[in-house]
Amino acid sequence: MANADCIVIQGSNMAECHPVGYQWVTEAKARGARIIHVDPRFTRTSAVADKHVPIRAGSDIVLLGALINHVLSHDLWFEEYVRAYTNAATIVNEDYRDAEDLDGLFSGFDPETGQYDMSTWAYAENDGDRADARPGDDGKVGGPAGDPEHAGADASVAEAAGQQLGSGGAPLEHARMQRDDTLQDPRTVFQILKRHFARYTPEMVQEVCGISPEDFAYLARSVTENSGRERTTCFAYAVGWTQHSLGAQFIRTASILQLLLGNMGRPGGGIMALRGHASIQGSTDIPTLFNLLPGYLPMPVAGTHDTFADYLAAIASKKQKGYWAEADAYTTSLLKAWWGDAATADNDWAYDYLPRLTGAHGTFQTLTKMLEDEVDGYFLLGQNPAVGSSNGRMQRMAMSHLKWLVVRDLNLIESATWWKDGPEIASGELRTEDIETEVFFLPAATHVEKSGTFTQTQRLLQWRHQAVAPPGECQSELQFFFELGRRIRERLAGSDDERDRPLLDLTWDYPVDEHGEPDPEAVLAEINGRHLSGPGAGKPLSSYTEMRADGSTSGGCWIYTGVYADGVNRAAARRPAQEQGAAALEWGWAWPANRRLLYNRASADPEGRPWSERKKHVWWDEEQEQWVGDDVPDFPLHLAPGTRPDPDAGGAAALAGDDPFIMQADGKGWLYAPKGVVDGPLPTHYEPQESPIDNALYTQQRNPSRVLFARPDNLSAPSAGEPGVDVYPYVFTTYRLTEHHTAGGMSRWLPYLSELQPEMFCEVSPELAAECGLEPYGWATIVSPRAAIEARVLVTDRMTPLVVRGRTVHQIGLPYHWGVGDDAVVSGDSANDLLGLTLEPNVQIQDSKVGSCHIRPGRRPQGAALLELVADYQVRAGATVATGNTRIDPPGAAGTAAAGTDPHTDPSTDPSTEPLREN
Repeated sequence: MANADCIVIQGSNMAECHPVGYQWVTEAKARGARIIHVDPRFTRTSAVADKHVPIRAGSDIVLLGALINHVLSHDLWFEEYVRAYTNAATIVNEDYRDAEDLDGLFSGFDPETGQYDMSTWAYAENDGDRADARPGDDGKVGGPAGDPEHAGADASVAEAAGQQLGSGGAPLEHARMQRDDTLQDPRTVFQILKRHFARYTPEMVQEVCGISPEDFAYLARSVTENSGRERTTCFAYAVGWTQHSLGAQFIRTASILQLLLGNMGRPGGGIMALRGHASIQGSTDIPTLFNLLPGYLPMPVAGTHDTFADYLAAIASKKQKGYWAEADAYTTSLLKAWWGDAATADNDWAYDYLPRLTGAHGTFQTLTKMLEDEVDGYFLLGQNPAVGSSNGRMQRMAMSHLKWLVVRDLNLIESATWWKDGPEIASGELRTEDIETEVFFLPAATHVEKSGTFTQTQRLLQWRHQAVAPPGECQSELQFFFELGRRIRERLAGSDDERDRPLLDLTWDYPVDEHGEPDPEAVLAEINGRHLSGPGAGKPLSSYTEMRADGSTSGGCWIYTGVYADGVNRAAARRPAQEQGAAALEWGWAWPANRRLLYNRASADPEGRPWSERKKHVWWDEEQEQWVGDDVPDFPLHLAPGTRPDPDAGGAAALAGDDPFIMQADGKGWLYAPKGVVDGPLPTHYEPQESPIDNALYTQQRNPSRVLFARPDNLSAPSAGEPGVDVYPYVFTTYRLTEHHTAGGMSRWLPYLSELQPEMFCEVSPELAAECGLEPYGWATIVSPRAAIEARVLVTDRMTPLVVRGRTVHQIGLPYHWGVGDDAVVSGDSANDLLGLTLEPNVQIQDSKVGSCHIRPGRRPQGAALLELVADYQVRAGATVATGNTRIDPPGAAGTAAAGTDPHTDPSTDPSTEPLREN
């Protein structure tokens, strides 16, 4: 980022939420880079940027789409880069119909399930056969049956899949694709892209985003003048982009723009995902996600991946380009790492020990199962859903249905004490003496009280050494789970029950110290992997290319292979910057293979020469006949630029000398996604789940593939054009502060931080304060269809009213760090109580950055009166599960097909909605 010539920070308040990373922005600015902050609020990031551009929350695709249109219509795209390194020339199936043809939908949509059959999105093939066809595929795109690529499948299973195609993208067999290198065929990706984004204009940006033509022109000029051979632009985003019902498509839009400008795989370019914690990247690499295995291998689906052969055929093809074709080696090595000698060729490397997805098992689907008494117990580690997750009331009510709850944290957070001092106790909805949940609080060690790695947003593993021993009975996660596993295995010893074999056969032989703490370096070595047989038996693997599918290697996470090469903990490397090269290869270790810039083959032109001396990174050395440079080349080391592979080759052997995107199935950057993105091959603007503004581009109001929870305790506000929309006329957005950490579990118990931000507050513009009678530093009550909270009023010019579609849109800013309880130094109402549950369909993240509300002066009511206030607003809005929680919004209708098979979908069958239907 420090090498960027222009940095656009959009969907993030980087200076406040990522202050350590923001040093590289300030360094770039000191070198002459232009910094632009696009955000609903003026923040500390805005204060040091060259320009702040206010935007209506949730409208980012319109702005980014207009930048794409600007680049294409003014011939500002980096032509040589785009022609060589993207799928611009690939021809798409003649049956494909765009959202421009179908008023906001793509071909293949099933309104009953909210899913797409992607077969019409596929590339056209040379021989008339579908490139991804497999036996029994019956015309659908290859992949797990019952995932969103298969229309008509059970919705609960479909919602479980999200994006399960791993880091290699969707399988394709490259040799059969049709191309038009002139880019003139109307069915080329390039021409489809031009038509799709043609209506995304500066005028549309003003109408939908509230951004003036002058500000748009400044932004367009900045990113285009700072892109090309000599210069690069970087985009940085955080949860302001991801936590939307279109989150994945926000990032896809930026990816398209960056590919057109030639900013991918080049120093100072790319898209920086600013992760929210020190090791959130690590917790997705070695995942806490229900639908992924380590290294982004997909979790098997019951009834589809019943055999190892089924699984491998679905996730990767040996005929596709790139290293993802070797997913069988990565998977076999993982199974050997977990089950050792019990994993043999005869039992498919213990593949049947892996659990199978039978539906969606994410945090919010589990939440509804808890409310339906289908979950007995729950572990909470590093999260505080009682105040830190969407729809806090649902979270707390769900925990009251459990038989037992284990909370591991540093302090007695609200998720450990809701049963005695939560809001539902105050309102009378719950009584402590009636709650049967047994809560176990187990104190956890802090990051300075344990050793291990952080993996941050750059994919950099950095070893932290234990500074002090944890006090009392506090334990690290490693020790806790090691001990838990040991005790479970002791209880099961001697069992001949087949279902116990996976636990008993686990390799659970980690060495321990005198305190019983497992050696974290031994775990890192297991993750790295080793040779199990042959001349190098016992030796650590040096690269994931050494992994084999024959059981001769093990490795707990293939992308981390090399971090313990030669038995050296390379995550602990700490050579000072002034003693090494520009890429700082000896500070920590970056996956994969310690390369600091992914797809860096794209930093050189098709002939292997740097695009410019100023932006050189890796290049082809004719004398050495290999790729060299400042970084570890992200390309086969001796694959010459002009190489053309055998058309029948697969894997790395199928890569051409100008295929820099080595994990993609065709070696190219995807301007258009022929499969794998479940809500459309191109980003398309839809309004958020709750919006007082109608969609200016299409009649289709909301993302038709969004995941819904149609329940009386999760009502949505009416949208534009629906009766009752004016009951919740304002937009709120949530954010965090430097002084507090997420839901406050690490900060609201500290007096030093609590005194800096002692109370929950709301940011409102002077215009909104005057309109609603709000007094500076007085109290306000904010009401949504789910809850009402109170907050101190901060009247500030940082919140800019925007004129959108002829009306003034007021946005309210709400930090989300507070919670009601007696144990913290400071407490207050939780902003997340206001949020509803709607999920993005690809990755299942919640839509929590924009919602509809009303704001009024004064404190909220107490007790039962609070529930009456919320219900009164619901009645006046006519809010039911049938109004706001419908899947698709046909022209002229509020919606016809509801989400899933929830019995609450039809309000006529649920007596609890009767009072809401009177109005």
